[in-house]
Amino acid sequence: MYYLYIATGLAVLISTMMDRKKTVAALKIAWKKFVQILPAFLTMLVLVSIILFLIPDTVISSYLGNNSKFSGVVCASAFGSITLMPGFVAYPLCGILLGKGVSYMVLAAFTTTLMMVGILTYPVEKAYFGVKVTIIRNVISFIIALLVALAIGFFFGEL
Repeated sequence: MYYLYIATGLAVLISTMMDRKKTVAALKIAWKKFVQILPAFLTMLVLVSIILFLIPDTVISSYLGNNSKFSGVVCASAFGSITLMPGFVAYPLCGILLGKGVSYMVLAAFTTTLMMVGILTYPVEKAYFGVKVTIIRNVISFIIALLVALAIGFFFGEL
């Protein structure tokens, strides 16, 4: 991850050497955009924190770890669509759930919907992309997530 910071720093440095006025103007625009989007992202982070506090790991694993693959995938897809968390939290959580008996197919449904479908991010997406694009993106992402879960289930012999 540090190489991205280094590359960005070098790009800004080179840009500054090429044209200082344009670089400063671009950084001012970027700062204004950041300040505009910050309230929406902070609201989203608060909602995510509340949901993660209200739904403990044991509840998630009890609903996802049952013997019925279909209901596990449906529950995992619903949980993943509602919740939003970064990958560095999601993948260790899936490791814990795997240890508690949750199948790979259910984990695939959970992680792909978690990363791709955004019910909590709907207000932010709607503001920037519009209602139609946001709904289409979420529906297509949900379908792709289910197809990925089926492929993982087939690959690991769970179907």
